[in-house]
Amino acid sequence: MCLAIPARILSIEGNQALADFDGTQKKIIVALVPSITVGQYAIVHAGMAIEIVDEKAAQETLTLWREMLEKNLVDKADYV
Repeated sequence: MCLAIPARILSIEGNQALADFDGTQKKIIVALVPSITVGQYAIVHAGMAIEIVDEKAAQETLTLWREMLEKNLVDKADYV
């Protein structure tokens, strides 16, 4: 199963960015969303930002993500 997870963009260098996945930081590719800026949220799938989302939508999704983690329905290490 593949999930797309929201992440906040911490820094951008060329087509790469450092993204924060609710406490886990990873480098991602932002070539598909060239207008993204630091501080915005993106939906990230397979290491690529595929869509910019507003903070409210990102936080709602992260709340669901945390609930799934707490119930052991997913393992964060498998997706982030």
